[in-house]
Amino acid sequence: MATAPRLGAAPNDIYDHEDVNAQIAAAASNSDEATLRAQTVKILRDAQAKGREVIAAAFARSPFDAASMTASYTYLTDGMVKSVLMVATRYLHPTSDAAVLSVIGVGGYGRGEMAPFSDVDLLFLLPGKIDPWASSVIESMLYLLWDLKLKVGHSSRTINDCVELAKEDYTIQTALLEHRYVCGDTALAERLDETLTRELFSGSGRDFIEAKLEERDSRHLKQGQRYVVEPNVKEGKGGLRDLQSLFWIAKFIHGVQHSADLVEKGVFRVDEYETFKAAENFLWAVRGHLHLLTKRATEQLTFDMQVSVAEAMQYEDRAGRRAVEVFMQAYFRHATAVGDLTRIFLTKLEDMHVKSEPLLERLFRRRPRIKEGYVVVHNRIDIRDTDTFLNDPLNLLHVYEEALRTGMLIHPDAMRTIKANLHLIDDSLRNSPEAQRLFLDLLLKHGNPERALRRMNELGVLSAFIPEFEPIVAMMQFNMYHSYTVDEHTIQTIANLAMIEKHELEEELPVCSTILERGINRKVIYVALLLHDIGKGRPEDHSILGAQIARKVAPRLGLKPDEVDTVEWLVRYHLLMSDMAQKRDISDPRTVRDFAKAVKTVKRLDLLCVLTVCDIRGVGPDTWNNWKAALIRSLYRQTKRALETGLEDLNRTSRGTEAKKALRAALPDWPKKDLKAETARHYDPYWQGMHVTAHVAFANLLRNLDPSSILIDLHPDEDRDATRACFVMADHHGIFSRLAGALALVGANVVDARSYTTKDGYVTDAYWIQDSEGNAYEVSKLPRLRQMIEKTLRGEVIAQDALKSRDKVKKREKAFRVPTHITFDNDGSEIYTIIEVDTRDRPGLLYDLARALAGANVYIANAVIATYGEQVVDTFYVKDMFGLKYHSESKQRALDKRLREAITEGVERAKT
Repeated sequence: MATAPRLGAAPNDIYDHEDVNAQIAAAASNSDEATLRAQTVKILRDAQAKGREVIAAAFARSPFDAASMTASYTYLTDGMVKSVLMVATRYLHPTSDAAVLSVIGVGGYGRGEMAPFSDVDLLFLLPGKIDPWASSVIESMLYLLWDLKLKVGHSSRTINDCVELAKEDYTIQTALLEHRYVCGDTALAERLDETLTRELFSGSGRDFIEAKLEERDSRHLKQGQRYVVEPNVKEGKGGLRDLQSLFWIAKFIHGVQHSADLVEKGVFRVDEYETFKAAENFLWAVRGHLHLLTKRATEQLTFDMQVSVAEAMQYEDRAGRRAVEVFMQAYFRHATAVGDLTRIFLTKLEDMHVKSEPLLERLFRRRPRIKEGYVVVHNRIDIRDTDTFLNDPLNLLHVYEEALRTGMLIHPDAMRTIKANLHLIDDSLRNSPEAQRLFLDLLLKHGNPERALRRMNELGVLSAFIPEFEPIVAMMQFNMYHSYTVDEHTIQTIANLAMIEKHELEEELPVCSTILERGINRKVIYVALLLHDIGKGRPEDHSILGAQIARKVAPRLGLKPDEVDTVEWLVRYHLLMSDMAQKRDISDPRTVRDFAKAVKTVKRLDLLCVLTVCDIRGVGPDTWNNWKAALIRSLYRQTKRALETGLEDLNRTSRGTEAKKALRAALPDWPKKDLKAETARHYDPYWQGMHVTAHVAFANLLRNLDPSSILIDLHPDEDRDATRACFVMADHHGIFSRLAGALALVGANVVDARSYTTKDGYVTDAYWIQDSEGNAYEVSKLPRLRQMIEKTLRGEVIAQDALKSRDKVKKREKAFRVPTHITFDNDGSEIYTIIEVDTRDRPGLLYDLARALAGANVYIANAVIATYGEQVVDTFYVKDMFGLKYHSESKQRALDKRLREAITEGVERAKT
């Protein structure tokens, strides 16, 4: 029998039975029943508060000592349950009859593992049908426990009830599997033990195991993958419930009382058991801190709680990384370890013929022929002879090649062998041409590089072969933009590339599909994706550091010098195309010209375009959308044309001529006189900034305009996942900020905005907006949208006041640090100063910034908005009231100050 877990403090400091019972006895000597109940609750509540304080203090001193924490809360709960039973049987319902009742802990309480606010699951065990005395005792106990604010789950059953109900319900069966005598009649509890062992837990357990595994699969489906950025510590993949499921099954089959017994039974090796204990201890510690910090049974590790738990567990900032990121990397590594242990354990079940093979595997028995040195066990590749296998360290890569070639999974016993011998992957192996060939083949040859990389990563082979990869394994980026850890993001990007290569995304990604169809250097693009984020998590710019690392790693992977140069360039500039497309005005010829000069060749442009698309799509399931697709596609096509026909083609005059020609073609019914008036009333920038469809919309609005009216055209642009909102009205100062305020009030997210003034004094502003889900507005919602915008523009609603109640930062987002950076660029555009404001996103931000600029008499020509989770980059193309750029440093400093004040005031408003 395993020894009882050590408590976090002296037992009497946690719960002093003698003192509590003495206080209750004193109260009982001169009280009526109602008073005694009230006195008992007060005495127990004081004891509970004292005990909880002692346990919490001990846990704060030793924040990783989860075993003591869970044992201490169990000890405290046991004390209260025992005292409550004593009060009910001795004082409230005394009897001279041979009345019998036993209180049994079940579930987590029965296991003796309790977090601060865990449920207390009780089984009131009776020798026969419940009688009035037992009913009164149970009722009194429950009311007293409820008055102590304990969340009590309870049932009253005979031994026979327990057996019959458990046979029908696996939830009850699981709870009884971990039952524990707490107080009451011991003989009755012993009979329960004997009966359950004989009648319930003596078979093979196949049905129970199948039910537990099915329950696990559906739980994972509901909770999401292991790399979910706000994981559920209890129910999520790689969480506590997975470890508990393993132990439940092991206990059923082997009759073990403690997880340490699994080594003796041959289920785990000693090192695997140590991994099990480390993961269990870590996850319980996290859960304990979560409960204490929220003062309730919280299981979801939300962003705000991640920061608080990391602090409670005494994690500290390291160079380039926040404490919370260090903590979450540890979390994900433990979650991965739980996944490894689960695989090992399930294989053992198959070996024992307890877990049935999946139906499809039983139906389709045709297996590919496997190479010498391997065997097929339960439809998985295993190693025939371990010593022979390990004699040639290259086999540590060959086995992955064989798995991809045959399409079979690797047997967990083979995985154990690989994991235990990673030391064989040394410099001589890394520099061997055959190892390089094998690794590149895994990426390039079999059409499923994601599968190989994920398996290699989970077992540590990837980090052993490329040691520079190790720091980003399970590394979390603490923001709302990235849905995966850095290593998983890397694998996702490669999975996207493989899908494009297999023609699975032709409709969605026509440009990338065409590029790959024409042919690019596959070795270069796959290695560049593998290494593009390898510099993350350090103080330096990860693109610069990553490029330096790539220069060392790429030759080790067998790339030629010119290929190494290209990989280094791609890693160094892997964000360039994304930044240019999302943060700059790509209708401005200077943007395309500057980008073309940086890229230099169509070959590099092709590679960078594919890398950029795969990178964005690999950030998360909802990151890529038609808006981003349209921006990347447009920048690619314009740049390709410029590189092929010469940069001189990129000039405003030729663009304006083409735009006017397109408008005339789009309005064939218009008289020539009207067309001439329309093309003459706009300045040059108007013609290059928008598609012909927007020019048509404005032409129709301007044709018979009443000078006093405000005209609005709302048009869903489904191809770009946005609604185009065109506004025409008489020009006046600050109109851009008023429009931004109106759109913020209706909850619209602005992704692009363009402002032009006609020669005859009208504003023609176009905004592209999305709803809260990042889509174009449904047609049915456009009338209300229009109505609200009109009210704001007419002054019936003052945006600044109305936004106060809406401009709140959500609680879970408050934990993010988003420093504000403001830059001025006078080279990126021929006629405008580009102001880039990088700060925390919130609904009224664009309005605040535009208002601040308007107050400084700044003319905003257009704004480009790029959102990355909680971070946003608002880019303004501006000039002063004389139509000049902001070259003066003093003017830039003054604008910088105004913008920062607007941000600060908005943040304060959002807090109130």
